[in-house]
Amino acid sequence: MPPHDPFVRVRGARVHNLRGVDVDIPRDALVVFTGVSGSGKSSLAFGTLYAEAQRRYLESVAPYARRLIHQAGAPKVDEVSGLPPAVALEQRRSAPTSRSSVGTVTTLSNSLRMLFSRAGTYPAGAARLDSDAFSPNTATGACPACHGLGRIHQVTEESLVPDPSLSIRQGAIAAWPGAWQGKNLRDILAALGHDIDRPWCELPREARDWILFTDDQPVVTVHPEREAHRIQRPYKGTYTSARRYVLHTFADSKSQTLRTRAERFLVSTACPDCHGRRLRPEALAVTFAGQDIAALAALPLTALADVLGPAADGADETAATLARDLTARIEVLTELGLGYLSVDRPTPTLSAGELQRLRLATQLRSGLFGVVYVLDEPSAGLHPADSAALLTVLDRLKAAGNSLFVVEHHMELVRRADWIVDVGPAAGERGGQVLYSGPVSGLESVAASATRPYLFPDGARPAPRAPRTPAGWLRLRGITRHNLRDLDAELPLGVFTAVTGVSGSGKSTLVSQVLAGVLADHLGLGAEETAADEAGAGRSAYGAYLTAAEGLAAVNRLVQVDQKPIGRTPRSNLATYTGLFDAVRKVFAATDEARARGHTAGRFSFNVAGGRCETCQGEGFTAVELLFLPGTYAPCADCHGARYNPETLSVTYRGVTIADVLDMTVDTAAGFLADVPAAVRALRALRDVGLGYLRLGQPATELSGGEAQRIKLATELQRTRRGHTVYLLDEPTTGLHPADTELLLRQLHGLVDAGHSVVVVEHDMDVVAGADRVIDLGPGGGAEGGRIVAAGTPAEVARSTASRTAPYLSAALAARSALASSERR
Repeated sequence: MPPHDPFVRVRGARVHNLRGVDVDIPRDALVVFTGVSGSGKSSLAFGTLYAEAQRRYLESVAPYARRLIHQAGAPKVDEVSGLPPAVALEQRRSAPTSRSSVGTVTTLSNSLRMLFSRAGTYPAGAARLDSDAFSPNTATGACPACHGLGRIHQVTEESLVPDPSLSIRQGAIAAWPGAWQGKNLRDILAALGHDIDRPWCELPREARDWILFTDDQPVVTVHPEREAHRIQRPYKGTYTSARRYVLHTFADSKSQTLRTRAERFLVSTACPDCHGRRLRPEALAVTFAGQDIAALAALPLTALADVLGPAADGADETAATLARDLTARIEVLTELGLGYLSVDRPTPTLSAGELQRLRLATQLRSGLFGVVYVLDEPSAGLHPADSAALLTVLDRLKAAGNSLFVVEHHMELVRRADWIVDVGPAAGERGGQVLYSGPVSGLESVAASATRPYLFPDGARPAPRAPRTPAGWLRLRGITRHNLRDLDAELPLGVFTAVTGVSGSGKSTLVSQVLAGVLADHLGLGAEETAADEAGAGRSAYGAYLTAAEGLAAVNRLVQVDQKPIGRTPRSNLATYTGLFDAVRKVFAATDEARARGHTAGRFSFNVAGGRCETCQGEGFTAVELLFLPGTYAPCADCHGARYNPETLSVTYRGVTIADVLDMTVDTAAGFLADVPAAVRALRALRDVGLGYLRLGQPATELSGGEAQRIKLATELQRTRRGHTVYLLDEPTTGLHPADTELLLRQLHGLVDAGHSVVVVEHDMDVVAGADRVIDLGPGGGAEGGRIVAAGTPAEVARSTASRTAPYLSAALAARSALASSERR
């Protein structure tokens, strides 16, 4: 093959559902991979091309590490030629830590700290500080009182004991754990001589303070009260105060549920020493342009660039060099629609799309050339108004001598590609073929392509329906949260509502935090039940974020479906999350062979000892830790991923083992388990939301955010729905091919037809055009947003002159109307 060959050539790719794929892909081009969810496009772009590039790079590491990496699995492909080094920018959410911020992801923090160190204005006589002294994440910079967090968490009697009229036995100390542990603490107090039946408010102050706040941990002999049918023996019990328990659980527990519960009893206040600015006094005494570093880090990036502008053109060479570097990198972020973010914005509060664009902007400034950038839906979470800027940034990366391989569902971006690789025709076992590889225009003649009708509309799609009339209204007054300032919002009930606006306009704040919190308060749900945001902002929202709410009595239930993972390890999977696996285990336990051996349903659980493979503890994988490289998972050497021991696998049902059932796709299992009613409901719901291609035992770690969201929705759809339910979804079409979006919308509109309310935060204008009601926020992001600029039917919002969404919504409505007209003809 000649050295100047301009193509990457793949031969015999067999990753996941790819079936011996051969394909040629041009370098130095914008190549888009399309296909329905589960068709195999990510298996080709990431699982084959990026994985092979990574494997070649890692061949340079030590032989010991290389052996482990090989064990973790090289891509199944015969040959890949012409492949340059690759950089992957995937849709992954950040770890929940307030130490990580926009500044640390983009390295803007480093340059800003250097600016203050080298060019800041110091107080008279003060020694010059190095850049670490301006970081709240270092020992030399962090405020000693709050350790650089800016806030301190403490407990009060009021937070620990919300109802002082109760006795300890009645549960006065609400912060205590439940079940046996709470009873244990109660019995210890009784053994110590405290009156556990007297109302809390009548106990002496000294006793109340000791019970709640003592650091002592006395050990006493406890004689438990007798319970029917149980033998209670004396034991040694150690007392832990309520404060100690809450703080320890919040700081150290690995359970997010327990941490969230503990947080409900904490009172968080700004640090009294640094007043929330996270740094030592000597660092905060240094200024630039009259402001300290905490003040500049809190500004929107666009405002920060304005502050730095004069210095970039100034005479001070050091300040000018650093300021020019900062403003140039901020300019790229602003181009990508992220100018509303601040340097100190914590990454857990960002969407996956925002994070990917931050990393994309950082790559643009890296100066790399001759590499392949493999991107996973860079348009995710992006308003159509910002899509042109994204394409400009991608064009600049290509112009610098790079190749761009993009997995994408947004048809406007697909149309702008130089080359398209369409994978299909369907998902899972019915996919895995390259239907077309070539210039975009050539796809029009490929009848088997699920992408073709959306790139080249032909009138074969559902006709638009007339907007429904609201059955009632939720009216929220005086909302103040993030960039929402004294906002009044009216949300209709009994219809499908789309909340739109540019990135950072306040959509998620309004829907996922305030609305979710108000409804959670009304229904008496805790923060862990609504998961409004990482900080549990859903709780007490009514009192904290708005002045009044009307119409709540019409709502009986709240369901919030987000894109957070359904599990963090391979042990969690589709079958266990939906409850489907309980039915499968009972089927195997009911076989003659299992009954003869005395096996119960528990024998067929991979989460408990007995039937599972003990080498991998039933995970099917073992963790492979690599020095200087991210850890990974490798198939278990004993069970080879089956999860069970040989004896359990010897029990079969209709000729297959329980491991074989876990390896089935939802579509296959629907036929195999058609006579198992408990399984049929779950499988039908999963197929209804377009997840028929997923394997039942597919580890949670392999699922995208969009897949996790649809699994949660399917789990909800199989339940019996009573009363009026409000469903809240944040960008439910993220990661979905337009064909899958139609399938999902059919289910969501079905919920509305059944008398419920659906509210979605959405950027897909085709989805918005089919809504009954649109609420558009803006006009910009951050401080320039937070207002409702238009509300009404899609047609009414499309006519708004104040809305940045209106022109794109108008175009979507026109396209729908044209399709309907052609269909009538």
